[in-house]
Amino acid sequence: MHDRGKSDDLVVPTKPPNKPAGAEVVEGRGSAEGNAASKTHPGRRAGVDASSALDRVRRIAVREKGARFTALLHHVDVDRLRAAYWALNPRAATGADGVTWRAYGEGLEGNLRELHRRVHCGGYRAKPARRAYIPKGDGRLRPLGIAALEDKILQRAVVEVLNSIYEADFCGFSYGFRPGRGPHDALDALAAGIYNTKVNWVLDADIRDFFGSLDRGWLKRFLEHRIADRRVLRLVDKWLGAGIIEDGVWSQTDVGTAQGASVSPLLANVYLHYVFDQWAEQWRHRHAHGDVIIVRYADDYIVGFQYQHDARQFLADLRGRLAKFGLGLAPEKTRLIRFGRFAAQQHQQLGLGKPETFDFLGFKHCCSKTKNGRFMLKRITIAKRMQAKLREVKEELKRRRHHPIPEQGRWLGSVVRGHCAYYAVPGNSDSIIAFHKQVTRHWYRSLRRRSQRSRLDWTRMSRIAALYLPPPRRMHPFPNERFDARTRGRSPVR
Repeated sequence: MHDRGKSDDLVVPTKPPNKPAGAEVVEGRGSAEGNAASKTHPGRRAGVDASSALDRVRRIAVREKGARFTALLHHVDVDRLRAAYWALNPRAATGADGVTWRAYGEGLEGNLRELHRRVHCGGYRAKPARRAYIPKGDGRLRPLGIAALEDKILQRAVVEVLNSIYEADFCGFSYGFRPGRGPHDALDALAAGIYNTKVNWVLDADIRDFFGSLDRGWLKRFLEHRIADRRVLRLVDKWLGAGIIEDGVWSQTDVGTAQGASVSPLLANVYLHYVFDQWAEQWRHRHAHGDVIIVRYADDYIVGFQYQHDARQFLADLRGRLAKFGLGLAPEKTRLIRFGRFAAQQHQQLGLGKPETFDFLGFKHCCSKTKNGRFMLKRITIAKRMQAKLREVKEELKRRRHHPIPEQGRWLGSVVRGHCAYYAVPGNSDSIIAFHKQVTRHWYRSLRRRSQRSRLDWTRMSRIAALYLPPPRRMHPFPNERFDARTRGRSPVR
């Protein structure tokens, strides 16, 4: 099933502690051996709890870091393809072939058996992705590649299989698009690192056009470190080489991977694992003179340092490291700032005003104080994010203006609940209350425009809003509490 590399056969299943007690020092991995009867949904979120057929793959991946897996495609069976189909969003945009989730499901079993046959006999052909654009927070457009439905199904199934291997390899400070990990886990780890270590400087960096600049030659070499099944590697080549259709015109893409494809997050994590994660961890142990914390979510990461000279050296070395693999930092999004519990005092002594802030995963991170004067990491909704969401609400209310009030109320209630589910963290109550008020104002104005003789006043509007919109309240615990609860029992330093 696998080949052994030159590395040791015995591998401790928990990640050893890093030099400092950083954000990821307590992110050791738990045992990779899951319940043999356990099941899970396939795709990006399938990993350590994948079905029992992958248990042996997972155990070998943990035990033998040099193992190369030669037989993986047989795990992509009809059952896994069926589970991948049901895990897809039925309302997701269609690819270039125009096949919808519902239409494919009308003959689901026959379609899946035919897909399985083509995959295993070598007759499968990936279809070009359809180019689409979505607005970014800075006003620019982000290009997406929307795969055909069959490609989505197969990609999700293959990703589930590959996750059983790579979850044994990925570093603890890597959070983006991994099973059982989400943005708030990364935010908690960052906050815990800032609170628990001597962070005085923060490197806020972003890789320039990462998905569009990814070198496929290097990616193939990275995949071959673990994957020796040529059939799986050929599938990846087919997806990367299928090209893009935009305005009915096909074009070949020689670099990068389509952002939006089911397989892209895993490929991005594999690429950055070898290019950034392993290098950064080694750099911290070999070159840092003080504490260093690292939190990465996809191509966005934050690195905290105790000493400024460590931070400057890391940034210089990082530029050279990324350039070797065809990547570079976005100059407008790369900053080294003074940040931490002593930043306010140091800025005051230097006459620099308030400490700078940085953005990460939708939140502006600020140096603040509690009522008793202790340092507090304050996280506030990024203004552009909230403004963009309110514009969407306003436009959608115009479309729904003449719908019944209960129908509008149920929809707006879901919008507010979804917003609070992400942004209602400790210390962000002002932004949550402001969002609730603005949604209510937009709704009020929309209802009054339904008639020139509207009798709706704010007294009645307040009753309507209270009936349908959930009150603004904190939805998340303090980051240290949740981070400690999440990592208890798996930390090598506890």
